[in-house]
Amino acid sequence: MFSKFTSILQHAVEALAPSLPLQEDFVYHWKAITHYYIETSDDKAPVTDTNIPSHLEQMLDILVQEESERESGETGPCMEYLLHHKILETLYTLGKADCPPGMKQQVLSFYTKLLGRIQQPLLPHINVHRPVQKLIRLCGEVLAAPTENEEIQFLCIVCAKLKQDPYLVNFFLENKLKAVASKSKACLIAEDMQKRQDFGMTDTGQSVQLEETPRVEHAERENDLPQLADDLSTSLDELNVPLSPEALAAHPHGDYNLVNSLLNLTKSPDGRIAVKACEGLMLLVSLPEPAAAKRLTQSTCLCELLTDRLASLYKALPQSMDPLDIETVEGVNWGLDSYSHKEDASAFPGKRALISFLSWFDYCDQLIKEAQKTTAIAMASSIRDRFFVGIMEPQLMQTSEIGILTSTALLHRIVRQVTSEVLVHEMVCFILGEQREPETLMDINRHPLRHRLIEHCDHISDEISIMTLRMFEHLLQKPDEHILYNLVLRNLEERNYTEYKPPCQEDKDVVENGQIAGAVDLEEDPLFTDLSPDTMLSNQEWLSASPPASPEHLKTDGKTEVHKIVNSFLCLVPDEAKSSYHVEGTGYDTYLRDAHRQFRDYCAICLRWEWPGSPKPLEKCNLEASFFEGHFLKILFDRMGRILDQPYDVNLQVTSVLSKLSLFPHPHIHEYLLDPYVNLASGCRSLFSVIVRVVGDLMVRIQRIPDFTPKLLLVRKRLLGLEPEGPIVDHMTLLEGVIVLEEFCKELAAIAFVKYHASSTP
Repeated sequence: MFSKFTSILQHAVEALAPSLPLQEDFVYHWKAITHYYIETSDDKAPVTDTNIPSHLEQMLDILVQEESERESGETGPCMEYLLHHKILETLYTLGKADCPPGMKQQVLSFYTKLLGRIQQPLLPHINVHRPVQKLIRLCGEVLAAPTENEEIQFLCIVCAKLKQDPYLVNFFLENKLKAVASKSKACLIAEDMQKRQDFGMTDTGQSVQLEETPRVEHAERENDLPQLADDLSTSLDELNVPLSPEALAAHPHGDYNLVNSLLNLTKSPDGRIAVKACEGLMLLVSLPEPAAAKRLTQSTCLCELLTDRLASLYKALPQSMDPLDIETVEGVNWGLDSYSHKEDASAFPGKRALISFLSWFDYCDQLIKEAQKTTAIAMASSIRDRFFVGIMEPQLMQTSEIGILTSTALLHRIVRQVTSEVLVHEMVCFILGEQREPETLMDINRHPLRHRLIEHCDHISDEISIMTLRMFEHLLQKPDEHILYNLVLRNLEERNYTEYKPPCQEDKDVVENGQIAGAVDLEEDPLFTDLSPDTMLSNQEWLSASPPASPEHLKTDGKTEVHKIVNSFLCLVPDEAKSSYHVEGTGYDTYLRDAHRQFRDYCAICLRWEWPGSPKPLEKCNLEASFFEGHFLKILFDRMGRILDQPYDVNLQVTSVLSKLSLFPHPHIHEYLLDPYVNLASGCRSLFSVIVRVVGDLMVRIQRIPDFTPKLLLVRKRLLGLEPEGPIVDHMTLLEGVIVLEEFCKELAAIAFVKYHASSTP
């Protein structure tokens, strides 16, 4: 109470007294602070009961006023006094001792305001960056400390200053050169200061009452206070010095305490503090200085902490979760984690843990996206090794169907969510491996996870199949060339799915009765040998409805007239198996609009991959090598071949993945998936040939289903919501499969049309 009255009285006196020159006023306030330590007898009273906060604020105001009255960049006498007398060093010492209680908060606040309000660059000065560096070490030492708010404000203003001038980061990369001689002057002074902590201890360590100390000694102690800090700082400067980039290269194993302090504060139970610390790290990782990037990854635990927290949050998830919950959960932006379980009426078990995991993954992704290249690669590599391989892979490789479904759903969510190019590539290599040579049937053990995930596309559990197919569908949309090359292109590179014939021979091979030049006879194709004679008859009748062939169908550059291709796909499903013309809004033109938009998006993804504009010339291809479409296309073709016997949702997902593949603007993909007239080598299959076989099977089965067309139309209307649900229709799976098949053929025709016109337009 008495001290507060004294403070009020002093403010009144200062207000009435004539104004002093700025430097005298500044020195007066600083002397008032040092006098406190000489004259006070109560070292337990909190700093807020003293005049220290007021004097510090007055000093800041004077410095700001002085700067505003001088030319830009000119240092005034008050700032010179602060620098020359190493006031920041003394304040650091007082803050570290936290004497009086709460002094650490006042010092942190003073440093923060000084760096934030003064416009001239202060950090390059040794008497600024040295105490700033020391104060950084005090931050984050204790979680949930009463000074956390001031600590994070201080650290963030330092980060902001480094962002303005990245070279300054070299002042905060400390060298770990330790003196090995006997105790240096710095050690002796440090010991002496420790003994006389709070400036109320004698050399013998016995407490004395300051009011009993002679006045002369008071004056000496007043003069000693800044000098003591000066001596300590000078000696410590011999041990910890900011290094040049050249010196840093020679001594890479130093400290980066700014990062370490921020990392500690990211673990704060106060969400606001943790987010601020994350923002500070975001600034630091983006600094372009190579030395800082090297130190960041080699001398701090940044990579390990990011990844280990990711792993621990993943382990905290329930073993079983509804895939729909994983897919639809919202609020996973790392800086906006304000989820309240009590207020969420749609909460499900594990929602809090799921949001925490996805939010932290989002932060890691954004951090890597913003980071300097060296730092980004190191962080992404750590996530691959310590999280993807170490934690996720065993979950994806397990045999429990519930475990497989949950882990695949989480992988699918991660694939959808990740945006940083470097992390995308590490994730792709984790899922697919790094192999780029053509696949063989015996490649199962080259990358077991890849093989297992592809197998899961044809799992006995439809849920697992659908989820895995969706994961691959979203993976294909990521901007990484290795994805498509690893899954498809490496097997099509030599075009050995074709049977090469010289052009002159091809012209002579055009046959009558609508048979396509060079096409494989269905009766001789091993893919069709298990079909009955009735099936073959139906196939011949269906083929006669196709447009007549002409020598112009086949081009040596792999391109075929687009209207021929479009008609081939549109005519694949016979009229008696079509139902879309009975329902409005389901025509081919609706697919054209979607195909145009999607193809434009895929071209944007593939633009920098420098794909060829035309297929590799056949004379330069190794056509003698046996063709294998690769495990991924094999599974998709196998699934496509069973479209009449699979659930509707599975068929939708299989055809969706195949249509996405067809959209890619690579000439070999276009030829193999979208050209019905490609001259297939013996024993090879293409997407078109697989569909032809399905249609042949369909023509036989239609004849065994009474009232096939009315039932087909009823099922279509139910799927579109145009008819209410009613009694179960016989052969529902087949009828739904026919509808998907018809729509898929229209979609392929639209894609072929859009791609042709895009390639022929300048």
